[in-house]
Amino acid sequence: MSAAQAQVLEQLARLPFEEQREVFDRLRDKFDEVLTPEQVAELDRRAERALAHPERCRPLADVVADIEKRFRATR
Repeated sequence: MSAAQAQVLEQLARLPFEEQREVFDRLRDKFDEVLTPEQVAELDRRAERALAHPERCRPLADVVADIEKRFRATR
């Protein structure tokens, strides 16, 4: 991950949940053009579940750290 990407993620993590959701929605709109309808439906389902149960969600920084750890382990 580049330094710029890390900085964006850090800034995103500081935003209130609703503002994070707005950023997510805008980014998702860009990707909807390349995703299948099934993939879009799955993302929508997961987003609704997260909104309904925010106490079950993990901080973005933790998720990114786990992904980076897994990626490094496979190299």
